[in-house]
Amino acid sequence: MIAEKMKPYVKNNSAIRMMFEEGNRLRAIYGADKVYDFSLGNPSVPAPECVKEAIIDLVNEVEPTVLHGYMSNAGFEDVRQTIAESLNRRFGTKFAAKNLIMTVGAASGLNVIFKTILNPEEEVIVFAPYFLEYGAYVRNFDGKLVEISPDTTTFQPNLEEFEQKITAKTRAVIVNTPHNPTGVVYSEETIKKLAAILEKKQKEFGTSIVLISDEPYRELAYDGVEVPFVTKFYANTVIGYSFSKSLSLPGERIGYLVIPDELTDSKEVFTAASIANRVLGCVNAPSLMQRVIKRCIHEKVNLEAYDRNRNLLYSSLCEYGFSCIKPQGAFYLFMKSPVENEKEFCEVCKKYNILVVPGSCFACPGYVRIAYCVSYEQIERSLPAFKKVAEEYGLV
Repeated sequence: MIAEKMKPYVKNNSAIRMMFEEGNRLRAIYGADKVYDFSLGNPSVPAPECVKEAIIDLVNEVEPTVLHGYMSNAGFEDVRQTIAESLNRRFGTKFAAKNLIMTVGAASGLNVIFKTILNPEEEVIVFAPYFLEYGAYVRNFDGKLVEISPDTTTFQPNLEEFEQKITAKTRAVIVNTPHNPTGVVYSEETIKKLAAILEKKQKEFGTSIVLISDEPYRELAYDGVEVPFVTKFYANTVIGYSFSKSLSLPGERIGYLVIPDELTDSKEVFTAASIANRVLGCVNAPSLMQRVIKRCIHEKVNLEAYDRNRNLLYSSLCEYGFSCIKPQGAFYLFMKSPVENEKEFCEVCKKYNILVVPGSCFACPGYVRIAYCVSYEQIERSLPAFKKVAEEYGLV
C-alpha cells in the first residue's frame, strides 16, 4: 500500500524507534535513575523565562484573530526585520526583512530551499559524519546525495576529496557547524578553503553552487571558540537556522532561512522559496512563536549547564581510556569505539544500561555519539557504568 519511496524510511525509522523503546524497557526494569540514555539530542535546559513571559503577554494583549491569523508566506515583516538587525549587529552583515523567510524549524527550511533550487538528478554534497535526514530531504526532490568521507583526525571537512567529487551536476553543499555528531566547529581557515574550491568549480563548470549552512547549534560554542558566519566568505550561501537549541524550543518548530542579496538570482530565489514554504504544506511558520522570537531575539539558554556536562563527561571518558575529540560546540561527543564494529560496542554499553548512538547512523562507523544534553546528575550516575565498560575492554 505505501509508496516504494517510503519503504526505506519506514525500515530506518524502526531501527531508531528500537533505541527509544529499549530505553523505555530498561527504565521499566531498573528505574529511570539507573538508565543512562545519551541517545537523543533533546535540549535539557529550559527555555529562557522571556519565552514564557512573551507567550503570556501576547495571549493577553493581542486580539486572537490577529495573534493566530495568516500572514505573508515569508513570515511577519517586523519579525524578519528584527532578526536581520540582530544578525547585522553580531556579524557585520547588511540583511533586511527581504532576506529572511520564517520556517517551521531548520528541517523544513532545508526542504524549502531544496524545493526551490534542486532539479532531479542534481547532486548535493555532504561531509561525513552527517545528520542522515539530509539524505531524505534531498531525495524528497529526486536529488542525489554525494558523501565525502570523514577526516577522523580532526573531523574538519575532507577538502581534498571534496574538490575531486564536485561535478557539473553539483547543485549544493551542506555544512553544519557547530557539528552534529562530533561537536567540532569548522575553522575560518576551513571555510575559506572550502569557499575557494567552490569559486574555482563554479568557474570551471559555469554553474552556481549553493552552500547551505545548517546552523541549529550556532549559539552553542565553548571556550571562546568563534563560529564563522559563512555568508562573509562565499556569496552563494543560504543559511538555515532553528531556535530549537538556542532557545530550547524543539517542539515549537520555529526557524528561518537567510537568502542574501549576493546569492545568484537572489530575488527570484526568495520569491520561489516563499512559494515553496506554502506548497510544501507549511504555509507559514507558527504565528505566535514568530512574535515570541521577536521579543526574545537577544535571549540565550544556559550554556554553562552544557559546558559543565561536557567537561565532566570528556575528562572522565579520557581517564577511563576512551578516545575522543573534545567538543567545541553543540552538545554531542563523538567517541571512538574500542572495537571496529561500534554496534557491538553499543550492545556492551546496554549491558550497563548506557544508550549511545552508533556512528553508522551518521555515515561514520567505528564511533558512537553521546548526547550530553542531560542532567549533570545523570552523567555523574553513569560514570561507574562507563568505567565498567572500559574495564571490559581492558582500557583501565
